[in-house]
Amino acid sequence: MDQKYQEITSPGRKVSARIAIRSIAFFLLYNLMGIVHSMVCLLVAPFQTFEQRYRFVNLWTYGTMWLLRHLSGVSIEVHGAENIPKNQAVVIMANHQSQWETFYLQILSSPQATILKKELLWVPFFGWALALLKPIAIDRKKASQALKTILRVGKQRLDSGISVVIYPEGTRQQPGSLGRFNGGGASLAVSAQAPIVPVVHNSGDCWPARSLWRFPGTITVVIGAPISVTDKTVAQVKQEYVDWISANYPGELRINKAGQ
Repeated sequence: MDQKYQEITSPGRKVSARIAIRSIAFFLLYNLMGIVHSMVCLLVAPFQTFEQRYRFVNLWTYGTMWLLRHLSGVSIEVHGAENIPKNQAVVIMANHQSQWETFYLQILSSPQATILKKELLWVPFFGWALALLKPIAIDRKKASQALKTILRVGKQRLDSGISVVIYPEGTRQQPGSLGRFNGGGASLAVSAQAPIVPVVHNSGDCWPARSLWRFPGTITVVIGAPISVTDKTVAQVKQEYVDWISANYPGELRINKAGQ
């Protein structure tokens, strides 16, 4: 049906006028929901426990997924959800292609704390609400200090029963590609003796990084069995994760620099 509409050129893809209109509508509604909901979250947060606050903040996530499904035509398939332990805090390591996974993983496993760059907490509304979820904020410009923060605060979160989510590529990658993985997540898992749950997805196919456009299609999420860190070095754990994510990428993996 989209072929009947005038097409607009976009880097790597053709964007029909229909997709453009729906994408702009999604952008406006998604941000409006975020602004209003973030303000409400800040008002009610002092009266909530962390678990209550976590669930309340993520109402925006559910709303975003609803919009994505009904306005942009994006469906989600999850394989291996049973691999996420129910009563154990773990280190969740996922590839990074989009803003989508930063939303969806929050409802896939909860409660959790995400490792992120500290600048995100300064973003009006979104960052303020995010700060309520006990994230682990790091300064990427100070690598050694960032690793110390990950190990120290990450272990505190795990010890208190909160799983830790990390995107070891650091920055978002293009669809069909994996970037270089740092060792922060593996170091935390080994230091805290917490298993790693590997996750891989193709969210960039529908929600490309640094793009306004939202393309209809299916985002596939694959969750692997927990990777034990017992009697393993950081290098061994990292390589096991890299091998798994490379082998289980949902779709054609055109560029793979993982682990280099």
